[in-house]
Amino acid sequence: MRAVVYADVRTVEVREVPDATLEAGTDALVRITSTALCGTDLHMYDGRTGAEPGLVFGHEPLGVIEQVGSAVQTVRPGTRVVIPTHLFCGTCVMCARGLSAACLRVRAEGPGAAYGYAGMGPYRGAQADLLRVPWADANCVPVPGEPGDGYEDDFVLLADAFVTGWHATATLAGVEPGDTVAVFGAGTIGLLSAYSALIRGARVVYCVDGVDARLDKAGEIGAVPVDFRRGDPVEQIRAERARAGLPLGEEKLGGIDKVVDAVGFQARDRERPDQERPDQVIADAARLVNPAGAIAVAGVYPEKDLQPRPGASAREELTAPWGTLFSKGVSVRFGRTHDRRYTVLLRDLVVSGRARPSVIVTHHGTLADAPELYAASTAGRTG
Repeated sequence: MRAVVYADVRTVEVREVPDATLEAGTDALVRITSTALCGTDLHMYDGRTGAEPGLVFGHEPLGVIEQVGSAVQTVRPGTRVVIPTHLFCGTCVMCARGLSAACLRVRAEGPGAAYGYAGMGPYRGAQADLLRVPWADANCVPVPGEPGDGYEDDFVLLADAFVTGWHATATLAGVEPGDTVAVFGAGTIGLLSAYSALIRGARVVYCVDGVDARLDKAGEIGAVPVDFRRGDPVEQIRAERARAGLPLGEEKLGGIDKVVDAVGFQARDRERPDQERPDQVIADAARLVNPAGAIAVAGVYPEKDLQPRPGASAREELTAPWGTLFSKGVSVRFGRTHDRRYTVLLRDLVVSGRARPSVIVTHHGTLADAPELYAASTAGRTG
């Protein structure tokens, strides 16, 4: 079968690799019809998070079950399924608590595992013709329709991007109806965080970025674009809120109730745009968030950066403004997405017409196009 394989820093190749096979009675084999390219794939592609040559990339699969093991009970060949990024057993203590990204059985070295992900277990990725899915009854989520239909782009985003955006807003930030929200970063996760906040009834959502196409897309989904190239985004948002008129009694709340960091360790230093500043977003978020508000950190912060860029360091240790956060009484939450909490809910929102996350999709390609798509995605990124 064909697969997208990491070869070296900023080099992936489409290679023939041994076919995926059933290895346990609880496994399924899935024929992949769509899979997405994630920002985390780009971290590995850049050589920054420890991918080893030969790793098959990809952790956002949608496809059709081709074969199941003897112990699989709830899905069968021919079932169209989306597969959460973080595979899990479904029965350990953490899974029973709904914390599927911290499953205790999927990886000997520690909790949690993912497909095609450096340091997250031995599981080959989904940018391939076939994928082995362990614990198939837990990990295969049926979706209606046929491959290539009008929901293909919506359903593939249920594997990771839409659930991560929802997790960031619903669980980490705790966005409620009437909240004001700011999302730093208008990549896939940032846009779907903003989109999720709007679905959840946010009063207004600001989306901060420095790429025209991303800012345009933020406006298209109903967010207010904020271009950090034009100046301090915190002051831009405060000024915009003042112009719009603060509600009676909220004159001292010129900031934002809930802030989402959808950038992570590759944030740009606004004073020196050619350099990275890993603490840029958390510093801005601390200034912007209202007293008793919340900050959600959905962007990746690795323990080690193996290829640090100017302004970054090998160890991603942040100087966080703890004094400001403490004095404001702000909640700060991190954490991988417990995908399975949200997959069925978001699937049903899509099927009912309440959500169409595919609004953020801009490019398509075949498996053979992967090297060019990776190169183009990296060239277009500004952190």
